[in-house]
Amino acid sequence: MNTNNHKVGKFHIKKGDTVKVISGNSKGKTGTVLTVNTEKYRAIVEGTNMITKHVKPSATSPNGGIEKREASIHLSNLMLVDPATGEATRIGRKEDDKGKLQRYSKKTGEIIK
Repeated sequence: MNTNNHKVGKFHIKKGDTVKVISGNSKGKTGTVLTVNTEKYRAIVEGTNMITKHVKPSATSPNGGIEKREASIHLSNLMLVDPATGEATRIGRKEDDKGKLQRYSKKTGEIIK
C-alpha cells in the first residue's frame, strides 16, 4: 500500500541548486543539493541535517566505525537561493521564446539556470 500523497511532477529544486533550509534542525544553513528523491519528495543537501551512522566493517570500509553523513530533508523545508542576490526566493515558471518552461526568481524576475 502506497501512503505517499504527493503527485510526482515538476519540482522547484533540482540537483546542483544552492538552497537554504527554512525549517528544522539545520534552519538557516545553505548548501548544494546532492540528490533529489522524487518519490519521497525529499532532497539531500550538502552539509545540512547531519546524522551519525554506525558502519559495520566491510570491504569498502575495513575498520567500520561511526561516520557523519547528510540525511534527507523534505522539499517543503527548502528554498532556492537566487544566484544574483544570494537571498532565498520563491520560484515561478514562464515560457521562453522557444516554448520551453524556464524557472525564474519571484524577487528579482531573473531567469534561473
